[in-house]
Amino acid sequence: MPSPPPTYSRRTVLASAAALALVATASAACGSAPPPPEVDELVAQLVRARADSALATDAAAEQRGPVAQALTAIAAERAAHAQALSDELVRMRGDEAPTTTPTSTTAEAAKAPTVADVVNALRASADSAAELAASLSGYRAGLLASIAAACTAAYQVALPAPRKPR
Repeated sequence: MPSPPPTYSRRTVLASAAALALVATASAACGSAPPPPEVDELVAQLVRARADSALATDAAAEQRGPVAQALTAIAAERAAHAQALSDELVRMRGDEAPTTTPTSTTAEAAKAPTVADVVNALRASADSAAELAASLSGYRAGLLASIAAACTAAYQVALPAPRKPR
């Protein structure tokens, strides 16, 4: 004699559906979330910091005395900015930060960068970081505001003003 079909109560069906929904939600949470939209903007800031550091290092090689010391300090500071941005990108993305390094063209390689070149690069970096900081919040906004302030202080205070020809 065949056995009668099993009977399910409404409570059993609802409990099973709830358990299935919980499993589906948990498995979806285990997937990787898309990176925040500001990742590309932070990568651009990282590339800029690395380029500024290399530019200041190259310019320092052509200078002497306090100007060379200031450029060396600026290069180290921009390298520290690059590291902080890299650390934040790793935290945000969950993987390695981009490792691109600034490259120079042959025309740029033939002419050593000047203090004015470093000032212009720092001014552009400060403006870019300040603009991005205004659109963010929390730690990232503070990080970029700090970078903007450091770049501004570097070109306005640490580096001598160019002399105007008479």
